[in-house]
Amino acid sequence: MRSFTYERATDAQAAVAAVSRTGAKFISGGTNLLDLMKLDIEKPSHLVDISRLPLRDIEELPDSGLRIGAQAANSDVAADARVRTHYPVLSEALVAGASGQLRNKASTGGNLLQRTRCPYFYDTAAGCNKREPGSGCSAIGGFNRIHALLGVSDSCIATHPSDMAVAMTVLEAEIELLDADGSVRRVAIADFYRLPGDTPHIETVLRPREMITSVLLPPPPSGRQTYRKVRDRASYEFALISVAAVVSTDQGAISEARVAFGGVAHKPWRSITAEAALTGRPATMATYRAAAEAAMRDAVGQGHNDFKIELAKRTLCRTLAQAAQAS
Repeated sequence: MRSFTYERATDAQAAVAAVSRTGAKFISGGTNLLDLMKLDIEKPSHLVDISRLPLRDIEELPDSGLRIGAQAANSDVAADARVRTHYPVLSEALVAGASGQLRNKASTGGNLLQRTRCPYFYDTAAGCNKREPGSGCSAIGGFNRIHALLGVSDSCIATHPSDMAVAMTVLEAEIELLDADGSVRRVAIADFYRLPGDTPHIETVLRPREMITSVLLPPPPSGRQTYRKVRDRASYEFALISVAAVVSTDQGAISEARVAFGGVAHKPWRSITAEAALTGRPATMATYRAAAEAAMRDAVGQGHNDFKIELAKRTLCRTLAQAAQAS
């Protein structure tokens, strides 16, 4: 373990000021950062503890949306009556993630910023451009069963691990950010994450002196919301494929649809092509399959993960059938 200094932030403005120093990082629940520090992957020289900042509230907004504080625990968000009633896809995604103990500790902001679970990222003897830019990607040509199918590059084929972020993507959430100069900006979650390109170590559009203060959910969409996660074991496991869907039907036809995938890309993957293939079409398995084919048209397997292309298609079909039946 490398030595580091520690301070507990007293307010949000003091926190972003404190993290401006070289080598400083925020720590909240610590469910990902502490593991990475133990493995000598993250090497902060100074930790700024933001876990006690007054950012835990879940508040109703004037437009009928919700503001979820960045320090709200995953378990609290999943159990909130307003989330369960109006944003069930988010509640379902949160319950599908991690274990009960980790959900009690993990924060909303920390969940959005967790790092990939690519085994080569965690293995400091392996080449990983995300961990050490320029060192190569051992997953390409290696054992890549859990890796990405869409939006990949020659530099990285890792996936984003969050269940919550997939649900928030289909809900079209915005992320509120506070800068050290006191300015606040909002970024749509669809624009928050970056694809790997030549710089897979730069994962978001978050600026060095910014901190997530809240997530804003717009008014709940019409239609049925559902989340489906396919994994190697029933609990405490990251997704091979996950699908968040919102489907509205009218007289047997799909009037509106939103689709987002997890486990297929460097970021939660909103599939506009699948949505276009669904809207205005009859709510039938043939329509769902056509949408699945459209969604995975550009998917590229890396060998061991080739099976995930068909798995993604079948998972989408099953999720859409469930959503449409109940909408």
